[in-house]
Amino acid sequence: MTGELANPLLALPFEPSLEALGGHYWDPVDAAQFPITVLRFRNDHLLQQLGLDPAQVSDAHLEAAYGRFEGRHPLLALRYHGYQFGVYNPQLGDGRGFLYGQVRDCHGQLQDLGTKGSGQTPWSRGGDGRLTLKGGVREVIAAEALHRLGVTTSRTLSLIETGEKLYRGDEPSPTRSSVMVRVAKTHLRFGSCERLLYLQQPGHLERLMHHVQHTYYGHLDNRHQPLMAMVGELVERVAHMAAQWMVAGFTHGVLNTDNMSLAGESFDYGPYGFLEAWDPNFTAAYFDSTSLYAYGRQPAICYHNLKLLFQALALILPLEEMEAILGQFAPTYDKAYGDGLLRRLGLVQLSDADRAHRGAGEDIVVLTLQLLAAWNINYGDFFAGLRDQVHGSTIPEPDALVPWQKPEPPRQQWLAWRNCWWSHWQNLSPHGRQVACWALERWNLSVTPTRPVIEEVWQAIAHHDNWKPFHQLVASWRWLGPAQPEPTEQGR
Repeated sequence: MTGELANPLLALPFEPSLEALGGHYWDPVDAAQFPITVLRFRNDHLLQQLGLDPAQVSDAHLEAAYGRFEGRHPLLALRYHGYQFGVYNPQLGDGRGFLYGQVRDCHGQLQDLGTKGSGQTPWSRGGDGRLTLKGGVREVIAAEALHRLGVTTSRTLSLIETGEKLYRGDEPSPTRSSVMVRVAKTHLRFGSCERLLYLQQPGHLERLMHHVQHTYYGHLDNRHQPLMAMVGELVERVAHMAAQWMVAGFTHGVLNTDNMSLAGESFDYGPYGFLEAWDPNFTAAYFDSTSLYAYGRQPAICYHNLKLLFQALALILPLEEMEAILGQFAPTYDKAYGDGLLRRLGLVQLSDADRAHRGAGEDIVVLTLQLLAAWNINYGDFFAGLRDQVHGSTIPEPDALVPWQKPEPPRQQWLAWRNCWWSHWQNLSPHGRQVACWALERWNLSVTPTRPVIEEVWQAIAHHDNWKPFHQLVASWRWLGPAQPEPTEQGR
């Protein structure tokens, strides 16, 4: 057996799906050579999803494949443009990340393995093509937390420290370096289409969009107008994604069009942040001086980015029809947001009458937001506290549900929220209460990775090379419970 085949990561059945489109969409690149490769994180769940037995994949295999890039050629740097903080930039493209390869997972879905920090490309624009170790740690944390919270997101397969000293204006320097491998549906972006509008190349755009539709929206192949059907589903996917971020209390940070996936999946988070106190004006990126991408503006920005994408797609599709499809965004978002917040509140089996009641003054979603706005409580701790109060309890009386953090909330908002939540709980069947307890455990985190939490984890690494708090935090988000609760005889 050759050395290449001995490494199961190199023996994966890679498919040249994007590569086969031709060199107009990418540039071949070589990875950097690093002084050392030390594995700091591995995602065994993703290895299983890719059809591998984690017990047969050693740390050395991961370091060889994703730190030294043995046996994989060519690597591709993708070409794209994008609107960055509202200004069009035609000088973009993969500047420090490569498309390592594409492989089908155990569900038959094509997945991209994309690197970050792997070296310079034709699109590095003078940058060093590297990723700081702190940046890699932050992306692992975001991806795993979002995945547990039910957000459609890319995830990190591996993080390898690479032994270089990097200099950055936004971190104490010199700082440590790393290379990360991300698993995502695709690394094709809204900006991949905007580039082809800029170059006035409708033929290349049409070929790219047929590729995207067939690869990531294959169930639409037999539709009369599959590209228009794909546009409609993309609008719905992006609306769902935006709602998921808002329910999770997550702020992407840099919602430029080059950071928006054509598959409607979260990736390239930038200097993201999770809410501490509930604040629509919370801004994650320190350089976002106008708060363009603030937490509360994310749905509107996603809508606007879709409009910009449709200007590019108008090279090959009727613009008026696409803009009409945008009417799906608001109702799709509203329903997804309401359902997502109910899930975090445990109220996933409301009766039809309860659901019809939503939108009235006593709506639990509205009352939850009013309470969060009035109560100086950490957003994630609010849901974790509710989970802890309900766990193992039937909450027989509303007085049994009491504020779980000081200072206590304003009495009027608290009582309105408590009584509404309790009335919904009271109307649940015994099995419905089982589902509620399960949902509170499944969809809420014991610890939300706000900036202070991440900084504490990083300081242990930076000052003591202590990775235990990092691994404990990530492990705490792995869901080991049932996919859904089975009703007991009493609860049927």
